[in-house]
Amino acid sequence: MALLLPLPAFAQETDEIVVTGRGLDAPPGEAAYANTTIDRTRLTGTASNRLEDALRDAAGIASFRRSDSRSAHPTSQGITLRGLGGNASSRALLILDGVPQADPFGGWVAFPAYMPERLGSVRVTRGGGSGYAGPGALAGTIELTSGSPRELGPLTASLAYGSRDSIDASLVGSADLGSGFFTAAAQYARGDGFVPIAAEDRGPIDRAAPYEQMSGAVRAAVDLGGPELQANVSAFRDRRDRGVPFTAIRSDGADASVRIVSRGRWGWSALAWLQARDFGSGFASVNDARTAATPTLDQYSVPATGIGGRIEIAPPVGGGISLRLGMDARAVSGRTQELFTYVAGLPTRRREAGGRSTTLGGFADASFESGALTFNLGGRIDHWSIAGGHLLETPLAGGAALTNSAFPDRTGWEATGRIGAALRTGPATLRAAAYRGWRLPTLNELYRPFRVGADATAANAALDPERLTGAEAGIDLNPSADFTLSATAYWSRLDGAIANVTIANGPGTFPGVGFVSAAGVFRRRENLDAVEARGIEADARYTAGEVSLSASWSLADSRVRASGLAAPLDGLRPAQTPRNQGSATLGWHRGHWGASLTARLTDAQYEDDQNLRRLAPAFTVDAALRLPLARDLSLEARGENLFDARVEAGISGPGIVERATPRTLWLGLRYAARR
Repeated sequence: MALLLPLPAFAQETDEIVVTGRGLDAPPGEAAYANTTIDRTRLTGTASNRLEDALRDAAGIASFRRSDSRSAHPTSQGITLRGLGGNASSRALLILDGVPQADPFGGWVAFPAYMPERLGSVRVTRGGGSGYAGPGALAGTIELTSGSPRELGPLTASLAYGSRDSIDASLVGSADLGSGFFTAAAQYARGDGFVPIAAEDRGPIDRAAPYEQMSGAVRAAVDLGGPELQANVSAFRDRRDRGVPFTAIRSDGADASVRIVSRGRWGWSALAWLQARDFGSGFASVNDARTAATPTLDQYSVPATGIGGRIEIAPPVGGGISLRLGMDARAVSGRTQELFTYVAGLPTRRREAGGRSTTLGGFADASFESGALTFNLGGRIDHWSIAGGHLLETPLAGGAALTNSAFPDRTGWEATGRIGAALRTGPATLRAAAYRGWRLPTLNELYRPFRVGADATAANAALDPERLTGAEAGIDLNPSADFTLSATAYWSRLDGAIANVTIANGPGTFPGVGFVSAAGVFRRRENLDAVEARGIEADARYTAGEVSLSASWSLADSRVRASGLAAPLDGLRPAQTPRNQGSATLGWHRGHWGASLTARLTDAQYEDDQNLRRLAPAFTVDAALRLPLARDLSLEARGENLFDARVEAGISGPGIVERATPRTLWLGLRYAARR
């Protein structure tokens, strides 16, 4: 494989080698795009101590559901930006230390795997055409960077007890090893959970939905006499329940990566990684009176694997030009294994569906700096393949297969890129950019039918890749070190947007899903003509001594463009896409003392593609307080959704409302050893 070719032995011309654990620096041309950074203080200071909560500080970032990874179904946690909507697969490229993080089978994000305490920062680049970061950035790129010993400290331990018998514990340690460093982190969380169904819709069958989650990571970086070797191993375990019988969920995963980085006159980097996942979930049907639940599907195992790598080089061009050249590859495979068609409480059929896909691409990214002007031009070309697609359904009693489909293999090429410019004029930087990005359908979208309540959605093995074209213009103001303001106006068109399109109402028997009751809807994954989104984003931060104020807001006017079978959707808003999102955090820090207050607003949005099921707007307030008890010991108090606002996360066919996290209070201790 080309990514494993011997590395060039470029001479090092620096006298001092500093082991950082990071990749090559972002090129100067990034100044032409809408970027924002979430620092470590904020990552470790949210009321929930959850990564997805910290990400909401960058308005416009959204999961498919409003609920977080304690109560949401894991397959609903794809991540996107800029009002492009979603169908649970991510439309933003999420990477950790250069490694893509989306689930190999479904494209969703396993948020319990990412412990905020072990991260150094998060960098969000809104807009598509990521170029050197890899394919898949339709809405933007979210870069997670692991923390170094300088950021993590020698030892940090925390233990908190919260509402509904919840526990949140973490341990992070690091050590300098002369020519490198070592870090280790572990987290455990559990809780009895809350009842997901809104009070007025509950029945005797509804109960609290408990969760238990843990993760761990070990990381090392070593100086090789110039180049730096970085190795990472991590794993997670996630157990959840959906609040009715037969809906237990499990997710397990392990990742490993090795990266070599050289920062000499010739900069270069080589990365190889492996990703393993297994997932299982039960599904149930609840009667109208919500007095009884019956199993409908046991998705007992979804094994998936991702493997890939990249190599890049930054040659010394000179003349104000910075250049990045390279190639990357990713191969994923997976299959769902399910038991379905229950009779008298027992399954009668078995389903297996899955396949594999590969992308191989080459990229070039050039930045030019001349005085106050920065110019960027980047592009990549990718070859993709989809193969081995199959759907097999057999009776458990034996006999001939009920369905035995082998789908045609497909291949194609995609050319994408971006161009941008930034002009500094005093305290202001004016910027403009245009880009084109793409995303390959996930194996889940291609091959796996699914049900949510009475609704059933069929897969579509003929789905085409999604392709986005967009442009933006913005301004960054930095009149002093204490104040920054960034505002961006954008337009995007996502051609071939994959969506779950309503075909018919039940009752009836439909291809790919079987029988749908009168309470349900039959849908199929389809490529829409497009989703068009235009909007405005703004981020601001002000610091006055020990006090800080940060705010973020986005307005997204998103519309579906559809014809043919999906024509009734033309002009409607994409599902799960609010028009307005915003957050603001007021913080105070003095040594080991600290306090913060965060307010978040999410506008109304629609649960479904037909814009019939409206989720009400939500306004929540969180708070956190840290009081030192001794030199390295602090008392922490945290409150999520302090005013117990109702946050609607979903509406099922019969009009049953599911809610997100209610008021949750935490009290705990934190030990942070000082160097």
